[in-house]
Amino acid sequence: MTPASSQTVADESVPEASLDIPGGGQLLAKPSDPNVRKATAIVNGEIITGTEVDERLSLIILANDGQLPPEEVARFRSQILTNLIDEALQIQEAAANEIEVTDAEVTQYFERVAEQNFKRSVADTDKYLTSKGSSIATLKRQIKAELAWNRLLSRNVRPFINVSDDEVNAIMERINLTKGTTEYRLGEIYLSATSENQEQVFANAKKILEQIQQGGSFTAYARQFSEASTAAVGGDLGWVRIEQLPQSLATAASQMSENEIVAVPAPGGISLLLLIDKRQVATTDPRDSVLSLKQLAISFPAGTTEAKAGEAVARFNSETQKIRGCGTADDTAKILGADVVNRDGIKVRDLPGPLQQIMLDLPIGQSTPPYGSMEDGIRVFVLCGRDAPDATTQESFDQVMSRIEDDRINKRARLYLRDLRRDAIIEYN
Repeated sequence: MTPASSQTVADESVPEASLDIPGGGQLLAKPSDPNVRKATAIVNGEIITGTEVDERLSLIILANDGQLPPEEVARFRSQILTNLIDEALQIQEAAANEIEVTDAEVTQYFERVAEQNFKRSVADTDKYLTSKGSSIATLKRQIKAELAWNRLLSRNVRPFINVSDDEVNAIMERINLTKGTTEYRLGEIYLSATSENQEQVFANAKKILEQIQQGGSFTAYARQFSEASTAAVGGDLGWVRIEQLPQSLATAASQMSENEIVAVPAPGGISLLLLIDKRQVATTDPRDSVLSLKQLAISFPAGTTEAKAGEAVARFNSETQKIRGCGTADDTAKILGADVVNRDGIKVRDLPGPLQQIMLDLPIGQSTPPYGSMEDGIRVFVLCGRDAPDATTQESFDQVMSRIEDDRINKRARLYLRDLRRDAIIEYN
């Protein structure tokens, strides 16, 4: 969705006048063809159009709930163009190495994206994105680049990454020694910097930090701005321990609160670090308990006053607190005219913060207090079952080895892409 254009308000003090168009004139130049899209850049002969940039920008605006400050638009357009150039280079390099990503593979991957991210069928996602000024074509291009690049790295980089058993065993020994200490789930937006552009990069990082703190999507910014390979998954680093991080990041993570985001100097640049969650190493966490729930929900019609909503909430709370077992929840829902949904396999940690401790203390068969808002409606959750987590969360030998390999591949991938940029012929319009 593009920002709404400003409307000119007529000045009533200015008299109306007819247009002065001479009858015998003629067009002195050909009008621009609306079907011809001007290129924004040409990468080794491949054209990247302004339309492609606009469609990708619309995805960013969607991810930010339709809100993007005007001063951010130009910076986003510049970064999107950089991303599209990188995608072109990745696809071209894969093709040069006879690596093919078929349309069928891209479509299959996109079907999962449509279901997971948009909760729609492919056809409905197409209509939805088109209505917001984007298209499935721009998402498919991004998917194709990711698949092509991953396959290229699997062929040209991964086979040359060596991790010895001794390295893995040493890390696992340290894990055993640190059992019970804190482990962090972090998100990162990494921006590389040199001595020449460090001031500009740090200023850019500060602006991104401010936008996220004001409600911008960390995941969306990570996908578009982060130079780490984790950009493809919204910057999610997964679970790490302090000793696995560079010193500056380790110090910051140990002092952060959940959902806090900070800017931290990092090797070769700067990182915006988000603390998503914490847990104890190689110990069980009650928040990993798996729940079986029944949800009862009601919504408020447009125009409902706060007083009326308050009455509805009070009645909803009164009736749902009488529930004794999931078997009686459907009858209560009929009394209230509420929608009922079964939700199984939900981890406590995946629930909103206010509900987590309630779910850990709630007896089986009883309901939570009402939760929600005027805009989203209110709901209660009836606890039908709660399964305790596994006895340990310690990584296996193979998991540790895979993590070390991935870290080294990511470093090589950044160098690989840097070399592709240096050798590319790029014309800007």
